[in-house]
This record gives sequence, C-alpha cells and structure tokens, in this order.
Amino acid sequence: MVLAVVVTAFAVIGLIHLYFWKRLVRDTLRPGPARRIGTGIAVLLAVLVPATLIGTRTGHATWLAWPGYLWLGCAFYLLLTLAVLEVPRLVIRLAGRRSADTPAMTTAGMPASGDAPTGPAGPIGSPAADTSSGAATPPGIDRRLVLARGAAVFAGLTAAGVTGYGVRTALSRPRIDRVQIPIAKLPRAMDGTRLAVVSDIHLGPLTGTRHAGRIVEVINSVGADIVCVVGDLVDGSVAELGRFAEPLAGIESRRGAYFVTGNHEYYSGYQEWVTEVASLGVRPLRNERIELDGLDLAGVNDLGGAQVGDPPDFRRALGDRDTTRPVILMAHQPLAAEQAAPYGVDLQVSGHTHGGQTMPFNLLVGLQQPVVSGLGEVDGTPVYVTDGAGFWGPPVRVGVPPQVTVVDLRTR
Repeated sequence: MVLAVVVTAFAVIGLIHLYFWKRLVRDTLRPGPARRIGTGIAVLLAVLVPATLIGTRTGHATWLAWPGYLWLGCAFYLLLTLAVLEVPRLVIRLAGRRSADTPAMTTAGMPASGDAPTGPAGPIGSPAADTSSGAATPPGIDRRLVLARGAAVFAGLTAAGVTGYGVRTALSRPRIDRVQIPIAKLPRAMDGTRLAVVSDIHLGPLTGTRHAGRIVEVINSVGADIVCVVGDLVDGSVAELGRFAEPLAGIESRRGAYFVTGNHEYYSGYQEWVTEVASLGVRPLRNERIELDGLDLAGVNDLGGAQVGDPPDFRRALGDRDTTRPVILMAHQPLAAEQAAPYGVDLQVSGHTHGGQTMPFNLLVGLQQPVVSGLGEVDGTPVYVTDGAGFWGPPVRVGVPPQVTVVDLRTR
C-alpha cells in the first residue's frame, strides 16, 4: 500500500515536470544547445522534489530543504498559471484553424481561386499584380513560438512573484486574531477569561529557534490567562529539533500553558515530544481534563494517534465531569467535534487546517474538515479553528498569514 502511494506520487511528480518541459522548454526553444540545457534543468528539478521529501524526512539531506521546498512552492503556482493559460491557448489555436479553413478574399472581394479575373501579370488582386509595391511580401513571423514564449515568461514571473510574497508572509510575525465567544455556563467571576490559541507551529529544518521565539513573543504580548497549543508543534525528532523548541519555556500565562498532540507528532516520535514539552513548562493533556477555577479545560489526543495505538478518548476526557461547569476542549482537528458533541462541549479550539495555507488550496481543505478557519459549529458544538502560526512543506503562505488567536470568553 505504502509502495503504491510512493510510486504514484513519483509518477505524478514526473508527469508535472514533463508538462513543464513541454511548455517551458520544447515549445519555446528551437533544437540546439539552449533546449538541451533547459531539458537538463527540468530533469534536475524533477529529481530535486523527491530527493527533498526523502532527505528531510530521514534527516540525511536537510541541506536540500530550502531549495527543494522553495521549488515545490513555486511549482504549485507555475502549474496553476500554466493550466489557466491553456484556455486562451486553446482559443487562439481554434481561431487559427477557423481562419485557415476560410477562403482567402481578394481586395476586390472576390474569392482567390483559379476562376478569378486575370490581368497581364496574373490574377487581379494578387501580390504580383501590385506593381506599385516594388517588393514581395516578407515571410511571416512564427506566431506560435512568440505566443509560447510570452506565456512562459508570464507564467514564470507570476509563479516567482506569488511565491516570493508567500515566503515573506510565512516567515513574518504572526498576526493576532481576536474573537469574543459567549459561554452560557461561564461564571461571572471568569467573564473575560482570555485564551491564547496557537497551532501548527511546525518546527522543522527551515525554521530555526527564531521561529518559536517570534511566536512566544506574540503570545506573551496578549496577557493570556490560558495558553492552548493545539498540536502539530514539530516535524522531526527531539534530537533534531529540541533546541528549536526551547523558547516555549518562556511562555507567560496566569493559569498555565497546555498542549495536545497533532497528527505530525505521530510522525516525529510523540512519546519523546510529550516528555520534552512538559520539561519546557507546557503541560500535555493526554485524554484528560483539569479544573481551572470555575472552568474545565480538556484535551484529547489527535485522531491520527489511533494508527499508532495512542487514540483520542473522549469518554475519559469528558465523560465523568460536572456538566454544570463549562468545558473547553483542545483537539487538533476540527473533525474531532463530531465525537465530542455528545458530551456537551461548550467550545472546541482546533488548528490543523492552516486556513488552507496557500490559496486556492483552502477550497480543498473544506472537503475534509467541517470548519476551515474561524468560528463555526459542528453538531451544535462551537468550534474555533486558528489558521496556524507556522507552515508545512513549502515556506509559503498566500492569503492566509500566520496567526495567534485570542479568545475572550464572555458570559451571556
């Protein structure tokens, strides 16, 4: 099964780069040294993508991370732009065929056929009959080559520009998104309780320690009562990335900072990370619940943990609680609300979606998750989904800047 997925992925990568070669090399360059160089570059880029994915995942070629993931991000928008350009390309081609099928007309409005009136120099209206010109009509320009080169330049500049903007956005300081959410059971003494919700930090080979430090600075700037780190903290082992997580020890909050696993923790040695996060002063909530004055805070393992024997347990986290008290549930995926709803959760805070990370990919995320970004409702349960403070894969965010969410809980 895994082998089939890998083979399919490599085949898709190969076909995409074959398409790039056709549109950007074969269609734009005549046979010769330039085309051979372009072909070589296309092959190298095709090899770079799987080499980067394998090398960064195994930790044996992390030096490929920046060039490989940058090209992966650029390739996405290059493919999108070229696909859009296929429409005018088809229209121009059809128009050219239609004009070729239409009989040519003379300047006198007569069909240019063998039955046309003739004069001493040949058929009336023919170039040879126009003795005032003094020269034959020059050969036409290769319109197809000009159009192909124009499309290639436009697609390349568009992809590079959008990718550059996306990189700058992805590496920028997270913005603060503020929302007030009423909780019917919230005691008046806890009105205005402030949650800082952050997800999808994705510490990895492209981030360094500055990434986590920048996020912690934003968290500390909001004066949170409770900090909720809702999964996908890392993309690698503690041995590789432990030093990148050290700034988390500086998180400031009145009632503590808490963590639940995301699906990426299960690719990265979740047991070690649970221990490491706890050592930094961020308490993991492992299918459990704690009481914070008049509020219950619960956390469940990610849905992906079921594949490695560490599944979410909603009954354990929520089943025996005092239902007169409000409960906030930390769960990485918004989809978890479908299982949490029967337990009367007052609010679920989640991440996972990145808000789509790169437009128009956000349109596809909604096919898998019931809420993509912001406040929504799943089976009667309010769910707030933060857009994530980091990035996964290419260091690119387009239309969805990194985010730390401040949730002010209010009594009704």
